[in-house]
Amino acid sequence: MKKNLLHGILCLLAMSCAKEPADPTKYGNTITSDDLKVLLYKFASDDFEGRETGEPGHDMATDYLKEKYISMEVASPYENGQYLQEVPLERQKLPEANITVNGKKATIYDDFIPSKGVNVQSLKVNQIAYAGYGIDAENYSDYKNLDVKGKIVVIKSGEPLNTDSTYVTTGTKEKSQWTSGRRARNLKIESAKNRGAKAVFVLNAPTHSYFSKRYAKMVDTEYEGSIRSVGHEDDISDFIISKAFAKQIVNDIDTNHTPKIIDIEIELSIKKNFETFNSNNVVAFIKGDKKPDEIIVISAHLDHLGIEDGEISNGADDDGSGTVAMLEIAQAFKAAIKDGYSPKRSILFLHLTAEEKGLQGSKYYTDVNPIFPLENTVANLNIDMIGRVDKLHEEDRNYVYVIGSDMLSTELFKISENANQTYTNINLDYRYSNKTDPNRYYYRSDHYNFAKHNIPIAFYFNGKHEDYHRATDTPDKIQYDLLENRTRLVFYTAWELVNRKDRIIVDKAETIE
Repeated sequence: MKKNLLHGILCLLAMSCAKEPADPTKYGNTITSDDLKVLLYKFASDDFEGRETGEPGHDMATDYLKEKYISMEVASPYENGQYLQEVPLERQKLPEANITVNGKKATIYDDFIPSKGVNVQSLKVNQIAYAGYGIDAENYSDYKNLDVKGKIVVIKSGEPLNTDSTYVTTGTKEKSQWTSGRRARNLKIESAKNRGAKAVFVLNAPTHSYFSKRYAKMVDTEYEGSIRSVGHEDDISDFIISKAFAKQIVNDIDTNHTPKIIDIEIELSIKKNFETFNSNNVVAFIKGDKKPDEIIVISAHLDHLGIEDGEISNGADDDGSGTVAMLEIAQAFKAAIKDGYSPKRSILFLHLTAEEKGLQGSKYYTDVNPIFPLENTVANLNIDMIGRVDKLHEEDRNYVYVIGSDMLSTELFKISENANQTYTNINLDYRYSNKTDPNRYYYRSDHYNFAKHNIPIAFYFNGKHEDYHRATDTPDKIQYDLLENRTRLVFYTAWELVNRKDRIIVDKAETIE
């Protein structure tokens, strides 16, 4: 009798001492527009000189973020307490390039614009392959019965139309991914490469005209160079060529798109010109108490465009908004920890360098030197521009584009939807969440380097606006109530990811080449 009574008393004591489940809104509410505003007015101020990769302002920005995490008592993921992940980069200047056609030397910039990625390549051929529009789709291919292996391939921009003015690859009047722009050009170059081509000449008169003037200006102003990963070398040379130069090789190129082999002697050589330097990602870490080896990565890029024509490009929205959102999310999780609610899984806060230079900071993290094994990385929530409103939503400002949440994991999509319905009630716009969108947003921010490794991602984005990549992207233009609610959405989604019982499943994995 006494034994049973004692057992009952102990059970009641245990129940009374049991901790109530955490209320995430208590910590989500610590993310405020006032705090975000203070942080952003500093991070997007002239003090950091536009945060261009490789410049002093970028280093000042990394120091600022490091000190913020130290002051919040958010640890480093490194044993030595280092908050900076060194990222080796190279500044590629205008390359040395020469082309002769039947013994006649072509003029760089006037006739052709060289790619920068190939280090040293020399090539001499006595035949070229003209591949029309250079399309290689399932229902239409310019490479049918055309052997391009080891040859220079000449193609032109655009896409042929059917008699009813629809595009041949889609059967509709909507532009296809082969039709125009950088995405189309890259697809065509990649197709030629996959067929064994050694070099590609792309006729695109408007693009050639633009770049020839731009490159001439670069030469006059001692061009400092574009930035890429150290050791990044393309295995195929590509050139944008003028119409006059194209007609020296394929005389009927403007009227005929029938593929053919042409006897002609062409010699080319290209050599890259570069110098190396180091930049830094900023990394901070909250260790999970139940499943510490499972990692949620929250990311935003810290760099912007620097100083252009004497004006500082502050990058308040791009991506100051994502950067300060991460700081607020980190402090919200720290507030929960101080109340005794540690996350079950670990969180890596990853501020990335050189996003504006081709996603180089995230590429280095995922492809070269991940701090934690990619197989242990549960998901990536990437924030890039969440403080403004685009023209499509001037009458409905309570929105955010969510891109990619449904592409690899059905569970991630459901978690994102539920977090929004439960806590933030934002209009989640999915119009850009597809791989064939001509804007290519799925490929244009740091999340993509995680997604290509089959790590589920969600990309939060407010769309382009009139101040995108301009010096007028300043903190006074930010709509801080929207920034607050969108940041809370990311926090609540992260809260569920780190605290749910089971790791989310990748049920839509793609083949990794």
